[in-house]
Amino acid sequence: MRSKAEIVIIGGGVVGASVAYHLAERGAKDVLILEREAVTGLGSTGKATGGVRAQFETDINIKLSLYSLDLFGKFNELTGGECGYEPRGYLFVATDARQLDFLRTSSARQKELGYDGVRLVDTEAISKMVGGLNCEDIAGGSFGPRDGFIDPIGVLNGFLGKALEYGAEIESGVDVLSIETQGDKVTGVKTNKGDIACEKIILCTGAWAKRLAATAGIELPVEPLKRQIVWARSETELPADLPMVIDLSNGFHFRPAKNSRHELLFAYPDQDEAPSFSTDFEDGFINKVYEKARHRAPFLCDTKVVREKCRAGLYENTPDHHAIMGGCGVEGLYLANGFSGHGVMHSPATGRALAEIMLDGKASFLDVSCLGLKRFAKGELLHETAFI
Repeated sequence: MRSKAEIVIIGGGVVGASVAYHLAERGAKDVLILEREAVTGLGSTGKATGGVRAQFETDINIKLSLYSLDLFGKFNELTGGECGYEPRGYLFVATDARQLDFLRTSSARQKELGYDGVRLVDTEAISKMVGGLNCEDIAGGSFGPRDGFIDPIGVLNGFLGKALEYGAEIESGVDVLSIETQGDKVTGVKTNKGDIACEKIILCTGAWAKRLAATAGIELPVEPLKRQIVWARSETELPADLPMVIDLSNGFHFRPAKNSRHELLFAYPDQDEAPSFSTDFEDGFINKVYEKARHRAPFLCDTKVVREKCRAGLYENTPDHHAIMGGCGVEGLYLANGFSGHGVMHSPATGRALAEIMLDGKASFLDVSCLGLKRFAKGELLHETAFI
């Protein structure tokens, strides 16, 4: 294993791979990715559902999404990989006037920022879009046609493969134990396979970032939270244009599985779940999800659970459910953490932002300063309502 590098990226998931790609594309040659698993994609990236959307509330999330959607549209050409981008749309449904007003305000802002096509839809249109949906208590909704699905592992492999082609390197099976500093400046990392001296470090370890940041004296407000997904199969064929459907009243959502007319995924943010690193899927969650389905989408109750495909992964939540990007109080240490479920979809914008911050001092294509770590100490938290 190497004992020295200019730039070390800790974490070989989709965010780390995107950072490596954008750095290497800019000509940074001495980039080393450290991945603790024997192969990449075994962490949160491999557990992600692969949803992408620009229907957000805050300007920064909308902008991150629009940039990323544009890149996903040309991803295969840029990287030679297959991201599987499929713009099937996201349909948010509201059950009261307050929720509908939120969608009205949000969609107007999304349009102002360049999301052409996003629109409000009435109950009649919703019932036509998703046959079998219970619309009795639905007041209306919003639909974003560019939202849809991607293949998280495909995105990871595309970014990583091109980064390696540009000259970046990766070492697998390397567990970083601590970030080494001297006088508030990074000097390297200590690993299970030896020490590596370096000038710059990017921490891209998702839900596991807090412990490593602490070794450098940085308090990172990132907590792991298990999110579970039920995978089911319908005996009848699903509509070819079935979008992602999200009930704003409780966060229940469902979507078709990629490349399947019979299988789908559904879930909701379980309020009983406490922060932990557990990724064990619990059978009791199945009944909870079907309870939500029984009211909103009764046709889902006729599906059969594909137990071997059900899974649980980790969200890396921050107090305001927005990412942390940029430098910190330690010179040479950069953060790309706390995506709160949006790491895969925002990985293209994140990679470019971090590369520009590291090489140029700031992200020129998009101002991401509002996502800096200092916002928590200053009390300048952001707010996102549609957190699923």
